[in-house]
Amino acid sequence: MLKRVFDILASLIGLIICIPVFIIVAILIKSDSKGSVFYGGSRVGIKGKKFKLCKFRTMKPDASKKGPAITYSDDPRITKIGKLLRSTKIDELPQLLNVLKGEISFVGPRPESPFYVEKYNAEQLKVLNVKPGITGLAQLKFPAEESILKEENLQDDYLYNILPQKLVLDMEYIKNYSFILDLKILFQTLSILLKGRGQNKAK
Repeated sequence: MLKRVFDILASLIGLIICIPVFIIVAILIKSDSKGSVFYGGSRVGIKGKKFKLCKFRTMKPDASKKGPAITYSDDPRITKIGKLLRSTKIDELPQLLNVLKGEISFVGPRPESPFYVEKYNAEQLKVLNVKPGITGLAQLKFPAEESILKEENLQDDYLYNILPQKLVLDMEYIKNYSFILDLKILFQTLSILLKGRGQNKAK
């Protein structure tokens, strides 16, 4: 109950404060490339329920036809404005709408696309027992995930190297959940954003 109340109040306040940012970003996106301002990526939420994760569009309109769902730092499908939005994480601000709707929380396992969830084993599927989030322990470890992914073997590297590590951290979060832990993760996430994207801690 406390977590949901916090999500509602914080997302409402965030959306109100960010109205000028939304307007400016919308103008920049439309002036940079054709296509919509927002992008809704299919994700798997709690109990396996699918939903559209809302972000500012950072890729070319036909990007999904020219490559996988994940990207790397030099991906040619990313627009000029998109690179700026991604580097500052501003592209993720529209997810406040998902939080307000109750599809995700501020903190929780990061929701994945159906393609990757289909690859989960029985133990990994337990992450679907809780509501996903914008940030979590996995995001603290991989604050700049795209920078360690390369075009060669992109999908396999993510699927067999990075994703398993993230899921271990997600399970650790679920096992040790508390509202205090959520606040600690949020403060650490804000610290990373204020200092820059930080360094990944991949094995």
